[in-house]
Amino acid sequence: QVQLVESGGGLVQAGGSLRLSCAASGGTFSTSDMAWFRQAPGKEREFVADIRWIGGFTYYADSVKGRFTISRDSAKNTLYLEMNSLKPADTAVYYCALGSPGRTGPYPYWGQGTQVTVSS
Repeated sequence: QVQLVESGGGLVQAGGSLRLSCAASGGTFSTSDMAWFRQAPGKEREFVADIRWIGGFTYYADSVKGRFTISRDSAKNTLYLEMNSLKPADTAVYYCALGSPGRTGPYPYWGQGTQVTVSS
């Protein structure tokens, strides 16, 4: 059974930094894409960044490009999101997602989320 557990969220002032982690267990991670999504109050869940298992290519939403960095440690089955120059608009619940092994497409596995609040 796949389990994803996010951590590292919290309250930070605008301009500050946070590092989110997502510990994965119970599945195949070395050949699966992984991603971060977020959902702000009253809004739909949106894509933040992902990292492909082939080549380690990364992709970012325009709103976070240049400020956030996604990375993974395959030996630890852990996904990270380094967030710098945070803005109040980044306030949201951040979710980790895991793709199916060897496939690119929808993410079937999700964590429970971690709250990030950026004060102005």
